[in-house]
Amino acid sequence: MAGLSHEENLDAIRFDANNAGERKRLENIRLAGQQTSRERIMNILDEKTFVEVDAFVNHRSAINNLQHHRPLGDGVVAGHGMIDGRRVVCFSQDSSVFEGSIGEMHARKIVKILEFAEKTLLPVIAIWDGNGERPEEGISSLGPSGEILNVMVACSGRIPLISIIMGKVTGVSALAVGLSDFVIMNSINGNMALSDEIDRSDFNLKEEIKDFSKNATNHFSRSGVVCLIAEDDTSALELASDLLSYFPDNMLSKSPVLKNDDIWDRNCNEINKILPYRQEKTYDVREIIKIIFDKKTFLELFSDYASNIVVGLARLDGISIGIVANQSSVLEGSLDIKSSIKAARFIRTCDCFNIPIVTLIDSPGFLPEITQEFGGIINHGAKLPFAYSEATVPKLSVVIGKAYGGAYLAMGCKQLNSDYNISWPSGEITVMESKDAVNIIHSEELSNSENHHEIYKKLLNNYKEKFDDPYAAAKKGWIDDVVEPEMTRRNLIKALRPLLSKKEWSPSKKHGNIPL
Repeated sequence: MAGLSHEENLDAIRFDANNAGERKRLENIRLAGQQTSRERIMNILDEKTFVEVDAFVNHRSAINNLQHHRPLGDGVVAGHGMIDGRRVVCFSQDSSVFEGSIGEMHARKIVKILEFAEKTLLPVIAIWDGNGERPEEGISSLGPSGEILNVMVACSGRIPLISIIMGKVTGVSALAVGLSDFVIMNSINGNMALSDEIDRSDFNLKEEIKDFSKNATNHFSRSGVVCLIAEDDTSALELASDLLSYFPDNMLSKSPVLKNDDIWDRNCNEINKILPYRQEKTYDVREIIKIIFDKKTFLELFSDYASNIVVGLARLDGISIGIVANQSSVLEGSLDIKSSIKAARFIRTCDCFNIPIVTLIDSPGFLPEITQEFGGIINHGAKLPFAYSEATVPKLSVVIGKAYGGAYLAMGCKQLNSDYNISWPSGEITVMESKDAVNIIHSEELSNSENHHEIYKKLLNNYKEKFDDPYAAAKKGWIDDVVEPEMTRRNLIKALRPLLSKKEWSPSKKHGNIPL
């Protein structure tokens, strides 16, 4: 670039940095309807707010003839900008440069921007589109890759970490994704696996399992790694922006309060059409959630994974709320291994970022299956009460149906330090289902009776009159109030307002030992 002025030389270098990818690869990206790494950053951020760092960095390896190809940026675009006026830190891997693989300087760029996020306590949007570590650089990429994992652990619980899978992600990149709070995946081009050499030799496996990593729905419904899937790059970026809007910048902040035109004390009469009083039928708890919380604010997460429990985010009088609800239309709302893990992880995430938790309870208990016992449901099920008990954010619970035994105890009961617990008249707070209790308590009497059916019916009715309603629990102070379903929204908001200033002291310790 001899003879060029300093300004012209800078412009030329910057042009090279902005167009560092392999031409053929960039053409294929365009033909596939995808965006480049830089376009993804620009499209998720507010216009003209992106501040790029290390745009001129390149690798310093001289093995495998890499000295002949030193693209600027080294396959990742990194910096910070704004989303809806909020400052965020972001990076985007560039699959047109060494397939987006992580080399030494590529890793150091990511570490640098993550350390910046940790210092400034700003959320991170990570866009992954890279094929693990860069084999051409050998061991030089190994150590810095570990530094990415280390700094992500340091950020965990301090700032929201949202990862978006846009292309092929393997190896250390997949491990880093697993350390995120939330993962969004492009359903067409997303392709994620820890190992790129999965054994698919067992031809008895179904095709979708053989090609597990190539199917986003598998990670959405089977592995539980992905919380949201998107049809294309634009939708994935929009979902990330929407998800972030429910969260604060960091663990010391409160989530943005976004007021809307929903009336805070409106009646929820529509609930009675979904779940008539004392009528046995299946229903979709998501419809009840949409009625109680601010209209058009419910964002369900992990909807296809462990669907016997529903978790998601919504707003209540403009305030961000985490929701945990039993889904009685799936396994009658019974808790199992996957649903316990799903809910416990979500509760802990909400607790990290000061988001109040509302629990809707309708479950007969833990699933009584031998495969669950062999799978370790004792340990996994214990994660749920552990998470509730440990959480110090405002916790509100509504018993809308069954709350039997372990389900009552595990789902945000008063004994696990829940702040406000109410029940609908249809609530059933008992040790176990009435018929099972009667069979145990009166087993001898029933076995010796001649008129078994009549006596059983009488005993069952007597038991139900004593215990099969919420009033016995209310008399003990385990339920703060019994309310009609249509009054639920009003009661929750009135209870939540003073709880927003809740401060709970915890005894000093390094950390609890959750049964992982």
